[in-house]
Amino acid sequence: MFLSVSQLSVAYAGRSRAAVAGVSLGLAAGEIGVLIGPSGCGKTTLLRAVAGLEAASGGQIALSGAVVSRPGYSLAPEQRRIGMVFQDYALFPHLTVGRNVAFGIHALARAEQAARVTEVLALVGLEGSAARYPHELSGGQQQRVALARALAPRPQLMLLDEPFSNLDVELRERLAHEVRAILKAAGATALFVTHDQLEAFAIGDRIGVMHDGQLHQWDEAYALYHRPATRFVADFIGHGVFAPATLVQRAGGVVAQTPLGELADLDECPLPSAYPGGQCDVLLRADDIVHDDHAPVQAQIVRKAFRGAEFLYTLRLASGLTLLAHVPSHHDHALGEWIGIRVQADHVVTFPRA
Repeated sequence: MFLSVSQLSVAYAGRSRAAVAGVSLGLAAGEIGVLIGPSGCGKTTLLRAVAGLEAASGGQIALSGAVVSRPGYSLAPEQRRIGMVFQDYALFPHLTVGRNVAFGIHALARAEQAARVTEVLALVGLEGSAARYPHELSGGQQQRVALARALAPRPQLMLLDEPFSNLDVELRERLAHEVRAILKAAGATALFVTHDQLEAFAIGDRIGVMHDGQLHQWDEAYALYHRPATRFVADFIGHGVFAPATLVQRAGGVVAQTPLGELADLDECPLPSAYPGGQCDVLLRADDIVHDDHAPVQAQIVRKAFRGAEFLYTLRLASGLTLLAHVPSHHDHALGEWIGIRVQADHVVTFPRA
């Protein structure tokens, strides 16, 4: 692994709980990793520890096989060859774009500086902008200048701390796709922090979900959504609810008995013996619930959110169980209306009964 974080802990004096506790993750060269989680979960502290701005109280961090942090030892940040991009861009307003980008490569000869500035500005799609000033650029363009400046010294690792949080939602997702393409074109290895799931899905090869200083899962986006390792990940990623279920062994395999009927032919379903009495909670994603006028199970619409191509309906069964469902927007039902629903799931994710 190019970046290897092993059982890393970061603790602050006077705090009863470590800000980062026993975190392990790895990035291969050229991979982009993303840390996501609620405010205060430790993701920025972890990023700062990789940068050398926070000391390790336990575990270690290695870059290209060389240990750069462990208790009692920390390689200076400037010796780690790391490029950093922050949410406030930190561009110098009195310097041109070209001089901003050249800020970290003063040791190069002037001709080499100019060539590298031209190269990285082209990489981020800002050819011909070297003579302009930051205030003449849009927010998205300023963020690309900050990225070009970080890439100019050819860092071995890029760290990005919520770089799009000052931009509007539509621009953020588009820029995330663009930044991913830029980092891939540069062959850069990167670790990115965000609180926005769409950003994380758009940019990351691997995504880590953090909570209370712990890394709950480090995986691809598809696995986080469809195979969450913990109840927190299941709840934090995507739209879904937990429904009570009882697992029963039948001749054809395990069946999950739920308030929406029996779920059969399920992949990766645990045996009933995995839970006391086979009783557990199953995760039902909004895309597992299908609107079907002919289904025997009826649910009342208690909330609806228009999403353009679809509605996100909040539904309540007669038993009181609440569900979420993505329904095409031409099915425009009124609040309070009862509609037929069924589960369409080819695998089941179970957790101990809450």
